[in-house]
Amino acid sequence: MILKTLFIWITGISSGMMVSAGVFTVLFVVGLVPRFAGRTNTARCEIFYEECIVFGSILAGALSVFPIKGSIGRLMTGVSVKGPVLSGLLILIGIFAGIFVGCLSIALAEVLDGIPIFARRVKLKKGLSIVVLSVALGKVVGSLIYFMMGFFTLIE
Repeated sequence: MILKTLFIWITGISSGMMVSAGVFTVLFVVGLVPRFAGRTNTARCEIFYEECIVFGSILAGALSVFPIKGSIGRLMTGVSVKGPVLSGLLILIGIFAGIFVGCLSIALAEVLDGIPIFARRVKLKKGLSIVVLSVALGKVVGSLIYFMMGFFTLIE
């Protein structure tokens, strides 16, 4: 029984390490972080960006394995916003949210830069606006189906 449990632990931890190594490798080999730093003219903060990616991935992985159940609203009842710990936490959340939104906007810009290249390679002369509109409508319809059908509540 102990050997079986030990085997499961070793297999799970090594599999998680392999998956996370693959994710980090893809992000860093593609040159995502230097591209972001180059776009924003903040090359001096590149190590900070890399640390945020690593920290966010580790935190997201831990939260997916050990979900936090409960309501933040009940925890915040009667808590003063003037506390230094809470202010520091809000600043940290703001930094991570800002980096996420920045990465998302830069990724969107990269995708939009690729659309004319794709159109040229497939020799699409007319109807490019219809293709872009179709992609956008597909994303909207997919999101509406996801939220209206309540698929997000099935994950527990």
